[in-house]
Amino acid sequence: MAPETLTTQARRTPASGGRATERDSYFDNAKFLLVLLVVAGHSWAPLMEQMNAVKAAYLFVYAFHMPVFALLCGYFSRRFSGTPEQIRKLATGVLLPYLLFETVYAAMYALAWDEPFSVTPTEPRYLTWFLVALFLWRLTAALWQAVRYPVAVAVLISLAAGLTSVGDELALPRVLQFLPWFVLGLRLRPEHFRSLQTVLARRLALLVVLGAAAGAYWLAPRVRAGWLLMQFSSAELAVSPGRYLAVRLALFALTAVLGAAFLALVPARTTAFTLLGAVTLYPYLLHGLLVKILQGAGAYDLLARGGVLVAALLTVVMMTVAVLMCGVPVRRALGPLVEPRIPDWLWRTPARAPEAGEPAAAAVPPGQVLSRSRRSPSEPP
Repeated sequence: MAPETLTTQARRTPASGGRATERDSYFDNAKFLLVLLVVAGHSWAPLMEQMNAVKAAYLFVYAFHMPVFALLCGYFSRRFSGTPEQIRKLATGVLLPYLLFETVYAAMYALAWDEPFSVTPTEPRYLTWFLVALFLWRLTAALWQAVRYPVAVAVLISLAAGLTSVGDELALPRVLQFLPWFVLGLRLRPEHFRSLQTVLARRLALLVVLGAAAGAYWLAPRVRAGWLLMQFSSAELAVSPGRYLAVRLALFALTAVLGAAFLALVPARTTAFTLLGAVTLYPYLLHGLLVKILQGAGAYDLLARGGVLVAALLTVVMMTVAVLMCGVPVRRALGPLVEPRIPDWLWRTPARAPEAGEPAAAAVPPGQVLSRSRRSPSEPP
Protein backbone atom coordinates (compact mmCIF):
# COMPACT_ATOMS: atom_id res chain seq x y z
CA MET A 1 0.00 0.00 0.00
CA ALA A 2 1.03 3.53 0.62
CA PRO A 3 4.18 4.58 2.41
CA GLU A 4 1.89 4.99 5.42
CA THR A 5 0.02 1.72 5.01
CA LEU A 6 2.01 -1.03 3.36
CA THR A 7 5.49 0.08 4.23
CA THR A 8 5.73 2.70 6.93
CA GLN A 9 3.49 4.38 9.46
CA ALA A 10 2.52 8.01 9.65
CA ARG A 11 2.74 9.88 12.91
CA ARG A 12 0.58 8.18 15.47
CA THR A 13 -3.07 8.98 15.83
CA PRO A 14 -4.34 7.86 19.21
CA ALA A 15 -6.66 5.13 17.91
CA SER A 16 -5.75 2.90 20.82
CA GLY A 17 -5.75 5.62 23.44
CA GLY A 18 -2.98 6.40 25.88
CA ARG A 19 0.08 8.56 25.42
CA ALA A 20 0.91 9.54 21.85
CA THR A 21 4.04 7.95 20.47
CA GLU A 22 5.60 7.94 17.01
CA ARG A 23 3.94 4.66 15.98
CA ASP A 24 0.59 3.12 16.62
CA SER A 25 0.81 -0.58 17.40
CA TYR A 26 -2.83 -1.09 16.45
CA PHE A 27 -2.34 -0.06 12.83
CA ASP A 28 0.98 -1.87 12.52
CA ASN A 29 -0.70 -5.03 13.81
CA ALA A 30 -3.57 -4.59 11.36
CA LYS A 31 -1.24 -4.10 8.42
CA PHE A 32 0.81 -7.17 9.24
CA LEU A 33 -2.23 -9.40 9.72
CA LEU A 34 -3.74 -8.12 6.47
CA VAL A 35 -0.61 -8.82 4.47
CA LEU A 36 -0.56 -12.36 5.88
CA LEU A 37 -4.10 -12.77 4.58
CA VAL A 38 -2.97 -11.47 1.19
CA VAL A 39 -0.17 -14.03 1.11
CA ALA A 40 -2.52 -16.82 2.18
CA GLY A 41 -5.16 -15.85 -0.37
CA HIS A 42 -2.72 -15.85 -3.26
CA SER A 43 -1.30 -19.20 -2.18
CA TRP A 44 -4.83 -20.68 -2.07
CA ALA A 45 -6.03 -19.37 -5.44
CA PRO A 46 -4.59 -22.19 -7.61
CA LEU A 47 -6.14 -24.80 -5.30
CA MET A 48 -9.55 -23.40 -4.45
CA GLU A 49 -11.53 -24.98 -7.28
CA GLN A 50 -10.20 -28.40 -6.28
CA MET A 51 -10.81 -28.21 -2.51
CA ASN A 52 -14.04 -26.96 -0.95
CA ALA A 53 -12.35 -26.04 2.33
CA VAL A 54 -9.69 -23.99 0.54
CA LYS A 55 -12.32 -22.17 -1.51
CA ALA A 56 -14.28 -21.43 1.66
CA ALA A 57 -11.19 -19.90 3.26
CA TYR A 58 -10.55 -17.92 0.07
CA LEU A 59 -14.11 -16.57 -0.02
CA PHE A 60 -13.96 -15.62 3.66
CA VAL A 61 -10.69 -13.73 3.33
CA TYR A 62 -11.49 -12.00 0.05
CA ALA A 63 -14.80 -10.76 1.43
CA PHE A 64 -12.97 -8.15 3.51
CA HIS A 65 -9.16 -8.06 3.37
CA MET A 66 -8.62 -5.83 0.32
CA PRO A 67 -11.48 -3.48 1.23
CA VAL A 68 -9.92 -3.04 4.68
CA PHE A 69 -6.54 -2.38 3.06
CA ALA A 70 -8.18 0.30 0.89
CA LEU A 71 -9.92 1.74 3.94
CA LEU A 72 -6.61 2.08 5.81
CA CYS A 73 -5.08 3.72 2.74
CA GLY A 74 -7.87 6.26 2.83
CA TYR A 75 -7.47 6.79 6.56
CA PHE A 76 -3.80 7.64 6.14
CA SER A 77 -4.54 9.87 3.15
CA ARG A 78 -6.74 12.30 5.10
CA ARG A 79 -4.09 15.01 5.07
CA PHE A 80 -3.04 14.54 1.47
CA SER A 81 -3.55 17.82 -0.38
CA GLY A 82 -1.13 17.42 -3.27
CA THR A 83 1.76 19.49 -1.98
CA PRO A 84 5.08 19.03 -3.81
CA GLU A 85 6.51 17.05 -0.90
CA GLN A 86 3.48 14.77 -0.76
CA ILE A 87 3.66 14.19 -4.51
CA ARG A 88 7.35 13.43 -4.12
CA LYS A 89 6.63 10.82 -1.46
CA LEU A 90 3.80 9.33 -3.50
CA ALA A 91 5.95 8.99 -6.60
CA THR A 92 8.87 7.54 -4.67
CA GLY A 93 6.92 5.25 -2.37
CA VAL A 94 4.19 4.01 -4.74
CA LEU A 95 4.68 4.87 -8.42
CA LEU A 96 8.35 3.96 -8.74
CA PRO A 97 8.00 0.58 -6.92
CA TYR A 98 5.08 -0.17 -9.22
CA LEU A 99 7.14 0.49 -12.35
CA LEU A 100 10.04 -1.58 -11.03
CA PHE A 101 7.93 -4.55 -9.98
CA GLU A 102 5.86 -4.41 -13.14
CA THR A 103 9.17 -5.05 -14.90
CA VAL A 104 10.16 -7.77 -12.41
CA TYR A 105 6.85 -9.59 -12.84
CA ALA A 106 7.10 -9.29 -16.62
CA ALA A 107 10.49 -11.01 -16.44
CA MET A 108 9.13 -13.67 -14.08
CA TYR A 109 6.20 -14.42 -16.39
CA ALA A 110 8.66 -14.79 -19.27
CA LEU A 111 10.83 -17.23 -17.29
CA ALA A 112 8.15 -19.26 -15.52
CA TRP A 113 5.36 -19.11 -18.08
CA ASP A 114 7.29 -18.79 -21.37
CA GLU A 115 5.48 -15.56 -22.19
CA PRO A 116 7.14 -12.93 -24.39
CA PHE A 117 8.87 -10.37 -22.22
CA SER A 118 7.03 -7.06 -22.41
CA VAL A 119 6.64 -4.27 -19.89
CA THR A 120 3.11 -2.84 -19.95
CA PRO A 121 2.83 -0.06 -17.34
CA THR A 122 -0.80 0.65 -18.24
CA GLU A 123 -1.81 -2.99 -17.69
CA PRO A 124 -0.75 -3.99 -14.15
CA ARG A 125 0.25 -7.61 -13.66
CA TYR A 126 -0.99 -9.72 -10.79
CA LEU A 127 -0.80 -7.95 -7.42
CA THR A 128 0.84 -4.75 -8.71
CA TRP A 129 -2.64 -3.42 -9.49
CA PHE A 130 -3.00 -2.23 -5.91
CA LEU A 131 -0.07 0.18 -6.24
CA VAL A 132 -1.73 1.73 -9.29
CA ALA A 133 -5.01 1.95 -7.41
CA LEU A 134 -3.37 3.58 -4.42
CA PHE A 135 -1.59 6.11 -6.61
CA LEU A 136 -4.82 7.14 -8.33
CA TRP A 137 -6.89 7.10 -5.14
CA ARG A 138 -4.47 9.30 -3.29
CA LEU A 139 -4.31 11.82 -6.09
CA THR A 140 -8.07 12.25 -5.69
CA ALA A 141 -8.02 12.53 -1.88
CA ALA A 142 -8.45 16.30 -1.83
CA LEU A 143 -11.39 16.03 -4.22
CA TRP A 144 -13.25 13.63 -1.93
CA GLN A 145 -12.66 15.92 1.02
CA ALA A 146 -14.53 18.65 -0.89
CA VAL A 147 -17.44 16.56 -2.20
CA ARG A 148 -20.71 16.45 -0.29
CA TYR A 149 -21.78 12.88 0.58
CA PRO A 150 -18.48 11.44 -0.71
CA VAL A 151 -19.09 7.82 0.34
CA ALA A 152 -22.50 7.73 -1.37
CA VAL A 153 -21.02 9.23 -4.54
CA ALA A 154 -18.18 6.70 -4.49
CA VAL A 155 -20.67 3.85 -4.09
CA LEU A 156 -22.60 5.05 -7.13
CA ILE A 157 -19.37 5.24 -9.14
CA SER A 158 -18.41 1.75 -7.99
CA LEU A 159 -21.75 0.29 -9.02
CA ALA A 160 -21.75 2.14 -12.33
CA ALA A 161 -18.29 0.75 -13.11
CA GLY A 162 -19.73 -2.75 -12.94
CA LEU A 163 -22.58 -1.91 -15.29
CA THR A 164 -20.38 -0.47 -18.01
CA SER A 165 -17.37 -1.54 -20.03
CA VAL A 166 -14.51 0.27 -18.34
CA GLY A 167 -11.53 -1.51 -19.88
CA ASP A 168 -8.56 -3.00 -18.03
CA GLU A 169 -6.10 -0.13 -18.43
CA LEU A 170 -4.62 1.00 -15.11
CA ALA A 171 -6.73 -1.65 -13.37
CA LEU A 172 -9.67 0.76 -13.60
CA PRO A 173 -12.37 -1.83 -12.80
CA ARG A 174 -10.75 -2.53 -9.44
CA VAL A 175 -9.77 1.09 -8.88
CA LEU A 176 -13.39 2.15 -9.24
CA GLN A 177 -15.10 -0.81 -7.59
CA PHE A 178 -12.91 -0.65 -4.46
CA LEU A 179 -13.10 3.17 -4.39
CA PRO A 180 -15.84 3.45 -1.71
CA TRP A 181 -13.61 1.82 0.89
CA PHE A 182 -10.81 4.30 0.26
CA VAL A 183 -13.27 7.19 0.47
CA LEU A 184 -14.76 5.76 3.68
CA GLY A 185 -11.26 5.66 5.16
CA LEU A 186 -10.89 9.35 4.38
CA ARG A 187 -13.97 10.02 6.53
CA LEU A 188 -12.92 7.93 9.53
CA ARG A 189 -11.36 9.36 12.67
CA PRO A 190 -9.45 7.74 15.57
CA GLU A 191 -12.58 7.47 17.68
CA HIS A 192 -14.16 5.17 15.10
CA PHE A 193 -11.35 2.67 15.58
CA ARG A 194 -11.46 3.07 19.36
CA SER A 195 -15.14 2.11 19.33
CA LEU A 196 -14.15 -1.29 17.94
CA GLN A 197 -11.70 -2.02 20.74
CA THR A 198 -14.19 -2.71 23.53
CA VAL A 199 -14.74 -6.11 25.10
CA LEU A 200 -18.28 -6.26 23.76
CA ALA A 201 -17.17 -5.40 20.20
CA ARG A 202 -14.54 -8.13 20.27
CA ARG A 203 -16.98 -10.74 21.53
CA LEU A 204 -19.45 -9.84 18.81
CA ALA A 205 -16.64 -9.85 16.26
CA LEU A 206 -15.68 -13.39 17.21
CA LEU A 207 -19.26 -14.54 16.67
CA VAL A 208 -19.35 -12.76 13.30
CA VAL A 209 -16.12 -14.41 12.17
CA LEU A 210 -17.29 -17.88 13.20
CA GLY A 211 -20.64 -17.39 11.48
CA ALA A 212 -19.01 -16.03 8.34
CA ALA A 213 -16.56 -18.95 8.20
CA ALA A 214 -19.42 -21.43 8.43
CA GLY A 215 -21.36 -19.49 5.78
CA ALA A 216 -18.35 -19.44 3.46
CA TYR A 217 -18.02 -23.22 3.74
CA TRP A 218 -21.68 -23.64 2.80
CA LEU A 219 -21.45 -21.17 -0.08
CA ALA A 220 -18.14 -22.44 -1.50
CA PRO A 221 -19.64 -24.96 -3.96
CA ARG A 222 -22.51 -22.62 -4.83
CA VAL A 223 -20.90 -19.27 -5.71
CA ARG A 224 -18.17 -17.87 -7.93
CA ALA A 225 -15.17 -16.18 -6.36
CA GLY A 226 -15.08 -13.64 -9.19
CA TRP A 227 -17.67 -11.52 -7.38
CA LEU A 228 -15.11 -10.70 -4.69
CA LEU A 229 -12.28 -9.68 -7.02
CA MET A 230 -14.11 -6.47 -7.97
CA GLN A 231 -12.81 -6.53 -11.52
CA PHE A 232 -15.70 -7.99 -13.50
CA SER A 233 -18.76 -6.28 -14.92
CA SER A 234 -22.28 -7.67 -14.85
CA ALA A 235 -21.83 -8.81 -18.46
CA GLU A 236 -18.62 -10.67 -17.60
CA LEU A 237 -20.35 -12.31 -14.65
CA ALA A 238 -23.26 -13.20 -16.95
CA VAL A 239 -25.94 -11.72 -14.68
CA SER A 240 -28.63 -9.11 -15.23
CA PRO A 241 -27.98 -5.51 -14.10
CA GLY A 242 -30.62 -5.85 -11.42
CA ARG A 243 -29.08 -8.97 -9.93
CA TYR A 244 -25.63 -7.43 -10.18
CA LEU A 245 -26.69 -4.37 -8.20
CA ALA A 246 -28.45 -6.49 -5.57
CA VAL A 247 -25.40 -8.72 -5.04
CA ARG A 248 -22.99 -5.79 -4.95
CA LEU A 249 -25.07 -3.95 -2.36
CA ALA A 250 -25.23 -7.13 -0.28
CA LEU A 251 -21.46 -7.45 -0.59
CA PHE A 252 -20.99 -3.88 0.63
CA ALA A 253 -22.95 -4.74 3.77
CA LEU A 254 -21.14 -8.06 4.27
CA THR A 255 -17.73 -6.46 3.82
CA ALA A 256 -18.57 -3.69 6.28
CA VAL A 257 -19.53 -6.22 8.96
CA LEU A 258 -16.55 -8.51 8.37
CA GLY A 259 -14.14 -5.59 8.09
CA ALA A 260 -15.35 -4.16 11.38
CA ALA A 261 -15.06 -7.60 12.97
CA PHE A 262 -11.49 -7.96 11.75
CA LEU A 263 -10.52 -4.52 13.03
CA ALA A 264 -12.16 -5.29 16.38
CA LEU A 265 -10.03 -8.43 16.75
CA VAL A 266 -6.75 -6.69 15.91
CA PRO A 267 -4.76 -6.29 19.14
CA ALA A 268 -4.06 -2.70 20.14
CA ARG A 269 -1.05 -3.59 22.29
CA THR A 270 2.49 -4.12 21.09
CA THR A 271 2.93 -7.73 19.99
CA ALA A 272 5.72 -9.92 18.70
CA PHE A 273 4.83 -8.95 15.12
CA THR A 274 4.09 -5.25 15.59
CA LEU A 275 7.43 -4.09 14.19
CA LEU A 276 6.86 -6.16 11.06
CA GLY A 277 3.82 -4.04 10.29
CA ALA A 278 6.17 -1.22 9.27
CA VAL A 279 7.70 -3.16 6.36
CA THR A 280 4.80 -5.08 4.85
CA LEU A 281 5.52 -3.81 1.34
CA TYR A 282 8.30 -6.41 1.17
CA PRO A 283 6.17 -9.55 1.60
CA TYR A 284 3.34 -7.95 -0.40
CA LEU A 285 5.47 -7.46 -3.51
CA LEU A 286 7.81 -10.43 -3.15
CA HIS A 287 5.55 -13.33 -2.24
CA GLY A 288 3.74 -13.21 -5.57
CA LEU A 289 6.97 -14.12 -7.32
CA LEU A 290 7.17 -17.32 -5.31
CA VAL A 291 3.51 -18.20 -5.91
CA LYS A 292 3.80 -17.70 -9.67
CA ILE A 293 7.07 -19.62 -9.89
CA LEU A 294 5.51 -22.57 -8.06
CA GLN A 295 2.47 -22.38 -10.28
CA GLY A 296 4.55 -22.15 -13.46
CA ALA A 297 6.68 -25.12 -12.39
CA GLY A 298 3.61 -27.29 -11.91
CA ALA A 299 4.06 -27.57 -8.15
CA TYR A 300 0.39 -26.84 -7.50
CA ASP A 301 -0.62 -29.93 -9.47
CA LEU A 302 1.30 -32.00 -6.95
CA LEU A 303 0.01 -30.00 -3.98
CA ALA A 304 -3.58 -30.53 -5.08
CA ARG A 305 -3.14 -34.27 -4.70
CA GLY A 306 -2.22 -33.90 -1.05
CA GLY A 307 -5.60 -32.61 0.05
CA VAL A 308 -6.48 -30.13 2.73
CA LEU A 309 -3.61 -31.03 5.05
CA VAL A 310 -1.07 -30.18 2.36
CA ALA A 311 -2.92 -26.93 1.65
CA ALA A 312 -2.76 -26.08 5.36
CA LEU A 313 0.97 -26.85 5.39
CA LEU A 314 1.44 -24.65 2.32
CA THR A 315 -0.33 -21.83 4.15
CA VAL A 316 2.00 -22.13 7.13
CA VAL A 317 5.06 -22.21 4.89
CA MET A 318 3.97 -19.18 2.87
CA MET A 319 3.18 -17.16 6.00
CA THR A 320 6.59 -18.10 7.43
CA VAL A 321 8.21 -16.94 4.21
CA ALA A 322 6.26 -13.69 4.47
CA VAL A 323 7.68 -13.11 7.94
CA LEU A 324 11.20 -13.80 6.66
CA MET A 325 10.63 -11.32 3.85
CA CYS A 326 10.19 -8.65 6.52
CA GLY A 327 13.61 -9.46 7.95
CA VAL A 328 16.65 -7.20 7.90
CA PRO A 329 18.66 -9.31 5.39
CA VAL A 330 15.89 -9.11 2.81
CA ARG A 331 15.36 -5.40 3.40
CA ARG A 332 19.04 -4.69 3.02
CA ALA A 333 19.34 -6.73 -0.15
CA LEU A 334 16.14 -5.58 -1.84
CA GLY A 335 15.59 -2.17 -0.27
CA PRO A 336 16.67 -0.27 -3.42
CA LEU A 337 14.07 -2.22 -5.39
CA VAL A 338 11.15 -2.20 -2.94
CA GLU A 339 11.82 1.27 -1.52
CA PRO A 340 13.72 3.04 -4.30
CA ARG A 341 14.81 6.64 -4.22
CA ILE A 342 14.40 9.15 -7.01
CA PRO A 343 17.54 11.33 -7.27
CA ASP A 344 17.20 14.67 -5.53
CA TRP A 345 18.27 16.61 -8.60
CA LEU A 346 15.04 15.59 -10.37
CA TRP A 347 12.93 17.42 -7.80
CA ARG A 348 12.26 21.07 -7.34
CA THR A 349 12.44 22.02 -3.67
CA PRO A 350 10.17 24.94 -2.74
CA ALA A 351 11.39 27.60 -0.39
CA ARG A 352 10.43 27.16 3.25
CA ALA A 353 7.46 29.27 4.28
CA PRO A 354 8.55 32.04 6.71
CA GLU A 355 7.34 31.80 10.28
CA ALA A 356 5.35 34.56 11.97
CA GLY A 357 7.51 37.66 12.33
CA GLU A 358 10.27 36.24 10.14
CA PRO A 359 11.21 38.07 6.92
CA ALA A 360 10.61 36.11 3.76
CA ALA A 361 13.70 34.21 2.66
CA ALA A 362 15.01 34.30 -0.83
CA ALA A 363 13.66 31.60 -3.07
CA VAL A 364 15.83 28.59 -3.73
CA PRO A 365 17.61 29.22 -7.04
CA PRO A 366 16.33 27.16 -9.99
CA GLY A 367 18.00 23.78 -10.15
CA GLN A 368 19.30 23.96 -6.57
CA VAL A 369 17.93 21.36 -4.18
CA LEU A 370 18.38 20.74 -0.52
CA SER A 371 20.44 17.70 0.38
CA ARG A 372 18.65 14.72 1.82
CA SER A 373 20.19 11.67 3.42
CA ARG A 374 19.30 8.19 2.13
CA ARG A 375 16.44 6.87 4.22
CA SER A 376 16.54 3.37 5.56
CA PRO A 377 13.83 0.89 4.53
CA SER A 378 12.02 1.28 7.85
CA GLU A 379 11.86 5.08 7.86
CA PRO A 380 9.01 7.13 6.46
CA PRO A 381 9.79 8.29 2.93
